[in-house]
Amino acid sequence: MVVFVLLSNASAQEPYHVRPGDDIQEVLESAAKDSERKRIIVHAGTYRPGQRGQAMIWFNARHDGITLEAEGEVILTAANPKLADKSTTSFPAIVNHVVYFGDGVSRKTILRGFKITGANGFLTDKDEPFNIQPKIEGDNLERAKFFYTDGGGIKIFGRSYPAIENVEVVDNFTSPCGAGVSVEHRGHTDGSKLQSVLMKNCIFRNNRCPISGAAVDLLHGSSAEITNCLFVDNLSNGPMDEMAKTPGKWKPKYGSGALTLFPGSKILLRRCTFTGNRNAVDDANDGNIYEDSIFWKNNAPGGWPTGSRYELDLASGVGVVGCSIGGEINDVNSNVDTDDNVIGCADPKFDDHYVPQAEAFEDVGYRPVPRVAGKRP
Repeated sequence: MVVFVLLSNASAQEPYHVRPGDDIQEVLESAAKDSERKRIIVHAGTYRPGQRGQAMIWFNARHDGITLEAEGEVILTAANPKLADKSTTSFPAIVNHVVYFGDGVSRKTILRGFKITGANGFLTDKDEPFNIQPKIEGDNLERAKFFYTDGGGIKIFGRSYPAIENVEVVDNFTSPCGAGVSVEHRGHTDGSKLQSVLMKNCIFRNNRCPISGAAVDLLHGSSAEITNCLFVDNLSNGPMDEMAKTPGKWKPKYGSGALTLFPGSKILLRRCTFTGNRNAVDDANDGNIYEDSIFWKNNAPGGWPTGSRYELDLASGVGVVGCSIGGEINDVNSNVDTDDNVIGCADPKFDDHYVPQAEAFEDVGYRPVPRVAGKRP
């Protein structure tokens, strides 16, 4: 009898499994109803949305505490050429966001190990055939334009603070902003404490948008912690289209960065590398922290800015410590401490994985984390 109980308990703790052809959202709903089994393993393959909608996969308060984890190479894409309209500029995408994290999600909710791609400016505001965000009680945060348009790879909205680990966000396009990840907290009117999204050991590559934050965009009153992440070849300030004309150009002289922070937003950024982007970081706030990071030649050509490309455009440089900075314009506002940082640094001599080989860079910047199937980093 004792042996039977032990086996039953062990079985109850087994993760859910998703394989190509399965519906990830259906398994998320099963895990949400399960009081014990909160881990889902998604096996190698490419997973596409099965219908047009606002998101391919979505998390709300009922999904809090679930770990959704890739085993092997798992691609989540917004594209489904069989269902997309070939006559539209958004082809072959059929969802606004690949992954959506909504109100009521905490750091206990983990997304790990995926490649997220394929967003291409598809847009719908219809809650059919599914509603990804129920009405938020006790808060006046409404679903406005940026809820639908921004965050092609990942959209984070409301009181939502997931942990995103070992994820690649690559080759996404949105208009006007936030092609890779868009965070839209906007503070809270219900008195709850504003927490932060965690992005750790992630890669943001080749994401594009007409205005701001091609890789990561923190809209007004949002918060994030970004640790050991790589930002490469992300292009903000791209060709303007109809969707981008309403908000207009953000910082019209130099444009915005791969990472953009709007007023009221907070960030703690540590051991990251920015290179090859069209500008690195623009931050309209005081008191944010940038530590032990590399900002090197973020001078991708093209786009609409008339000025030279920059590494940092910060309202306050007080929180920049231990960083190596080298580009056309290192520090737009000349407020970064030259004693605590290396301004006009030497070439880091990146290898194929963007690990600096130059001796002076041993303790700064992004380092790849080995990915072993079935094992957590």
